[in-house]
Amino acid sequence: MAGGTTGAESDAGVVIVGAGVAGVQTAVALREKGYTGRVRLVGAERHRPYDRPPLSKSVLQGKEGDATFAVDYAGLGIELLLGVEAKGLRPGARELDTSEGPLGYEALVLATGAEPVRLPGVEERPGVHLLRTVDDAERLRPVLEARQDVVVVGAGWIGAEFATAAREAGCRVTVVEAARRPLAGALPAAVAAPMARWFDEAGAELRTDVRVTGVEPGSVTLSDGSRLAADAVVVGIGARPATGWLTGSGITLGERGEVLADDRLRTSAEGVYAVGDCASFPSALFGERLLVQHWDNAFHGPRTVAAGIVAAGARDGSEPQDAADVAYDPVPYFWSEQFGRFVQYAGHHSSADTTLWRGDPDGEAWSVCWLRERRLVAVLSVGRPRDLAQGRRLIASGARLMPSAVADADVPLKSAKEIGADH
Repeated sequence: MAGGTTGAESDAGVVIVGAGVAGVQTAVALREKGYTGRVRLVGAERHRPYDRPPLSKSVLQGKEGDATFAVDYAGLGIELLLGVEAKGLRPGARELDTSEGPLGYEALVLATGAEPVRLPGVEERPGVHLLRTVDDAERLRPVLEARQDVVVVGAGWIGAEFATAAREAGCRVTVVEAARRPLAGALPAAVAAPMARWFDEAGAELRTDVRVTGVEPGSVTLSDGSRLAADAVVVGIGARPATGWLTGSGITLGERGEVLADDRLRTSAEGVYAVGDCASFPSALFGERLLVQHWDNAFHGPRTVAAGIVAAGARDGSEPQDAADVAYDPVPYFWSEQFGRFVQYAGHHSSADTTLWRGDPDGEAWSVCWLRERRLVAVLSVGRPRDLAQGRRLIASGARLMPSAVADADVPLKSAKEIGADH
């Protein structure tokens, strides 16, 4: 496939399902790696492909800037099939069923991302919003402009980011969280504790250990019997892989509904790859399978997919190229802007045996480092970007560290390596 093929198979080429960052970057990476066959990018939305991080920031706030990707699709020979929904997959026939009919393929890339978890029983009520698409952001912009009373359901990353934007716009904001603390599914209680104070400091009320039981025009009822004024309700209670359409396809899915990919991002079906928020992959670095639903993973994974497709050839028995023989095993990275703070996270802390703080969590700049057997496995940075950058490299290298140096905020993390220990 690297140089293109002839006949019907050449005309089929590569079909990419999903026109977010993972899908677009896969298409671009294919061209960068020399693939000259047909490339079709299928997107369910009619908008030209756009980036999602600005939705909770500049797009929502109506600030100048264009969230669409700066890609010359025509110049790269990438066909955009927009407003087309994937309906099913028949790997044996190498056909993707869509709302516009079947598409044949030589190689298929699943890049459908994730879809928001909805609040049961209220999703059709007037004034209830999600924040996942550019249309969602456009519908929410007048809420901020009118400085309405807003109830945010969920104190995770998205909930905090929307609350930040709403407070900056002058809205009265109440954040309702079913767990006992914000970011309960992402961070340990001790680490999330200082973040809980950020809500109050910004003038947003945080209500924890309580659920929304009803939504009526102008108000929200909670499980403790209280009622909140609410001109708008924004639901941000998580996301799940958008893979429901694969039911019956034979593609192996995990317990969380994600596509189970191998370390080259290949699925259980021949010629089918999966990348981004909809797929998990085995990580040798962390010793477990990871489902990473963040932008950085969706941006970098496509290079591995493209290398694999180019190396595979058009099922012609060609030998894999070296570029495709490199396992995908990144250090996950994520960032969030909330309440005037820039929060960054790298790694995966679930297997850590030691937690060390750098700086005062009551202050404006601090970090948390997680170690396993004296090796850094994750770092969270609030206003300390050097800790994040140096920590990310240390995680990848697997170098053994001196805990006392890691815990000293005045010592650069890169200087915390054990003397004489390269690994």
